[in-house]
Amino acid sequence: MKNDKIDSTVNQLFNTACTRRDSLRLLGSTAALAGITSLGFPSSLLAGKGRKKPNIVFILTDDHRWDCLGVMGHPFLQTPNMDRLANEGMLFENAFVTTSLCSPSRASFLTGQYASVHGVKNNFSRWDENKNKTFMEHLKNGGYDTGFVGKWHMPGGSLPNLPGVDLFVSFTKKDGQGDYFNCPIYVNHELTPNRKPYITEELTDYAIDFVKQERENPFCLYLSHKAVHHDWKPPEHLKGIYKNADLSHLAPESDKYNTWTNLNWLEGTMGNMHNVYRRYCECLTSVDEQVGRLIDTLEQKGILDDTIIVYAGDNGYIWGEHRLYAKHHPYEESIRIPYIVRPPKGYMTDTGRRADQMILNIDLAPTLLNMAGIPIPGAMQGESFLPILNSANASGRKSWVYELFRDFPFGGRVPPHKALRTNRYKYIDWELCNTPEVYDLQEDPRELNNLFGTERGTKLAKGLLAELEEMKVKYNLVNT
Repeated sequence: MKNDKIDSTVNQLFNTACTRRDSLRLLGSTAALAGITSLGFPSSLLAGKGRKKPNIVFILTDDHRWDCLGVMGHPFLQTPNMDRLANEGMLFENAFVTTSLCSPSRASFLTGQYASVHGVKNNFSRWDENKNKTFMEHLKNGGYDTGFVGKWHMPGGSLPNLPGVDLFVSFTKKDGQGDYFNCPIYVNHELTPNRKPYITEELTDYAIDFVKQERENPFCLYLSHKAVHHDWKPPEHLKGIYKNADLSHLAPESDKYNTWTNLNWLEGTMGNMHNVYRRYCECLTSVDEQVGRLIDTLEQKGILDDTIIVYAGDNGYIWGEHRLYAKHHPYEESIRIPYIVRPPKGYMTDTGRRADQMILNIDLAPTLLNMAGIPIPGAMQGESFLPILNSANASGRKSWVYELFRDFPFGGRVPPHKALRTNRYKYIDWELCNTPEVYDLQEDPRELNNLFGTERGTKLAKGLLAELEEMKVKYNLVNT
């Protein structure tokens, strides 16, 4: 096909598609004819176009906020293996979850959908096995061997029958939160004796066993850790490694909403926040050690460069900022996550890049299917971020919607709300009690100065609210 005909086809598709997301999917359907992909780079980079399907490893941690990485300049936290992934791949510095809560976020990673759509709206919502379809099921149908290892937590206390998953390793203890030590493990729904006392290591052992299997098919491994959720118990060899660390970088006293003091006790019985934060970092270093073991296994097997590795957190965590702790709230400390992607060899020429484009948890599923050469289902609301891997100049989304629902009793102190996050501004629309909030994130990155009620804030709020309402309709988030 000649270039002018290709251009005509592309232009026609973009002009008739109603959204950028729809345009990408429509282009994907004609990529074979045009000799290009819907992502703007050669189709030879995708599986099924003379390229081997990549293995997939997705590592998900709990409550890991975006700036708690060595590669992000953390003053003392040691994460050399996560740093390696970032240096050999790409670190997204503006990555977010659409709901900052364990179960909804995990369902969004798996389905590529907002919580309003997949229906897991809080930690007690039931996963609908008849409606929801995970990216692992699509991969299985596309020829992959699949393994799910770790925390499920939708809803707590029971485990699903997941179509398309060959190995399912999980736990139900503490309503699905699990224990750091001696946590009962179910392997394909059969209670199985513990092999290791510490859960982060035990889950990694199951993941390594899965990777080591001899197989003809590519594989997808979903490794979902209990760490670094409370009650923050590190393994014995890491206890106290940060006991003398300086914590002044967190919620400095210059912030008028700082509640970071030695006298502030977390959740009544967890200890003062200084000591708890140190334990949190010790647990993170333990996760990093286990990430290193998994990387070493891939390398020893000779398949590291045939594998895409994605590391992410299910939500952030507030450590005293805004006079708050934990999550739920729509502030940056809560909704931003680490998101590291180390693609197979040949997908990036500028490894170690930091990307400032905004991406979301719902973008994982379409991206993995895209890399595997599997069509992206229309039900997925996320966008593939492969264009950003391919080019630093690729455009990212300009705005997106954050949503939180009632989560009694744990989130009962936080009213339900929706928020619009753009590249520069944030508008928070509370359902109950609170007045709206407007922040200029360029001038006020710690969100200390609510502009709502000022002349400038009133003007900004009008436009941001209108955009929020439009996006609620676009993504079917109305009246949810």
